[in-house]
Amino acid sequence: MITVEFPDGSAKEFETGTTPAQVAQSLGQGLARAAVAAKIDGKQVDLSHHIQNDCTIEILTDNSSEGIDVLRHTASHVMAQAVTRLYPSVRLAIGPAIENGFYYDFDLDNGLTTDDLDKVEAEMKKIIDEDLPVEHFELPRDEAVKLMQENGQAYKVQLIRDLPNGDKATFYKQGDFVDLCRGPHLPSTGRIKAYTLLNTAGAYWRGDSTRPMLTRIYGTAFRNRKELKQHLHMLEEARRRDHRKLGKQLDLYSFHEESPASVFWHPKGVIIWNELLGLWRRLHREWGYEEIRTPIMLKRVLWEKSGHWEHYKENMYFTEVDEQPYALKPMNCPGAALIYKTRVHSYRELPLRYAEVGICHRLEKTGVVHGLMRLRQFTQDDAHIFMTPQQVTEEVTGIVQLIDKIYGTFGLEYRIELSTRPESSVGTAQQWEQATNSLKDALEANRLPYKINEGDGAFYGPKIDFHVRDAIGRSWQCATIQLDLAMLPEKFDINYIGADGREHRPVVIHRVILGAIERFIGILVEHYAGDFPTWLAPVQAAVLPITDAHAEYAITVHQALLNTGVRAEIDLRSEKTGAKIRDATLSKTPYMLIVGDREAENRTVAVRLRKEGDQGAVPVQQFLDRILTEIRDRE
Repeated sequence: MITVEFPDGSAKEFETGTTPAQVAQSLGQGLARAAVAAKIDGKQVDLSHHIQNDCTIEILTDNSSEGIDVLRHTASHVMAQAVTRLYPSVRLAIGPAIENGFYYDFDLDNGLTTDDLDKVEAEMKKIIDEDLPVEHFELPRDEAVKLMQENGQAYKVQLIRDLPNGDKATFYKQGDFVDLCRGPHLPSTGRIKAYTLLNTAGAYWRGDSTRPMLTRIYGTAFRNRKELKQHLHMLEEARRRDHRKLGKQLDLYSFHEESPASVFWHPKGVIIWNELLGLWRRLHREWGYEEIRTPIMLKRVLWEKSGHWEHYKENMYFTEVDEQPYALKPMNCPGAALIYKTRVHSYRELPLRYAEVGICHRLEKTGVVHGLMRLRQFTQDDAHIFMTPQQVTEEVTGIVQLIDKIYGTFGLEYRIELSTRPESSVGTAQQWEQATNSLKDALEANRLPYKINEGDGAFYGPKIDFHVRDAIGRSWQCATIQLDLAMLPEKFDINYIGADGREHRPVVIHRVILGAIERFIGILVEHYAGDFPTWLAPVQAAVLPITDAHAEYAITVHQALLNTGVRAEIDLRSEKTGAKIRDATLSKTPYMLIVGDREAENRTVAVRLRKEGDQGAVPVQQFLDRILTEIRDRE
């Protein structure tokens, strides 16, 4: 007999060799029907796995993130089987589950396009309808290599030969299809109920541009058709809101091969940038920050001293000046430390809050850069706060309040994660424990719910990450609060004079709120779908005269708007009013002011809102009072 312990601490005895499927069955028919895999002592296994020893067990269902990944991984194998049936000479590479879906990489003689996906999807349906059992087996390395060579699967042979000596190769079989895979998988192909294929793309074998280019097919799968339909609607919304498309349509920014993965800001984009930074600066002054600026290029020896060289050198840009090696900064931390050290500080000055809107450079690979979301040159809204250990809770509280204020302005909700010590780090275990507990205490003192993200802290300290949710439910990691007890204070020998007259090490918080400002603007473009609130819109009002005869009055209205600080344009083209309204609507201008005979005579404007349509005629001053209040209050 073996003893199996469950997550709630209870335990049951079973016959040796019992499977997780049988364990689930003993706990109820509902769980047995929903089960897709299990975790034995923390390791994922199939429901058919035979349990030989006492263990802890967790039954994974398709209602959990791990369970849905098992479903999607099995769907990737069904897709690979379908492609193999349709194109018998295909060479298979890899096919993992990914966030919200799955993919598989194929080496085909003639490739595949999106037009071929219907045929693949139809073949997948046949395989699912056949409800083929998914069976696990293992082979010694030599036998596994022989099997894959006989099947003409050269990429699988490479993967097997990369296994550690002594390890067996794990395979899964469904019908006549066999694939190398760690698993786990669903018990049968018929368990897949809601799936679709999305698109094709090119992908290098193992991400190496010197290796063969493969055809990657992306797909997605969910528990049921309703969830799949919701996801596809979200994808359609995401395409409609794509910041790269809207940036071009609204004339905000562009990208050019003359400086890859860097953004060129157009006049209207700069307006959004300046409005965003204006809000940022006003609130930072209110929260007691002082703004600094530091050079973009610093000597390499500084980065070696700070520890960034060891952890970031592959992503840094280097040059040489006067036979001295320099680097473009990937982050702003060392500059803030050098400013702090220019004079002696008393404990009475702390906390000292230095904020910087600093340009950074990181050498990102071509395959991962993406519009405003991932760039090689970006601008970080950093701050470095120097404080005593006793001030940590209060400072974290203040930062959270500032984050809440800024995100609330844009209607962005967020969730919080606490990330702990990574494998590669600096500092002692005691320092890490102290820093992690300090952040936990601050979160709990403010009654903020959070999840632990094991091993994802910065190399110099634990951190609190804020994941914002946009208008269509997508999550973006933006703000971060990183507590540093070891790196900056010790490597730069930073001190303050305490009440006892002696030198003490300060604690340092590294934090961003917007993160990369370019990326945050990209998030806002997609969050609002380009329909910016009036205070942020590049053009806040458009004056539209009905005919040339109304141009003189329209110019007077336009000038009145400009004189009060409203960003306004006037359309004096000899076009019909409908065309002018359409163009202003497409440019997502919040207000359209239409003027004709009646408006000129009564000194009014006919107000039309971008979304709500006609609002009727009002005196010019009344409209000015309305729009200026809306801009001031950032409604």
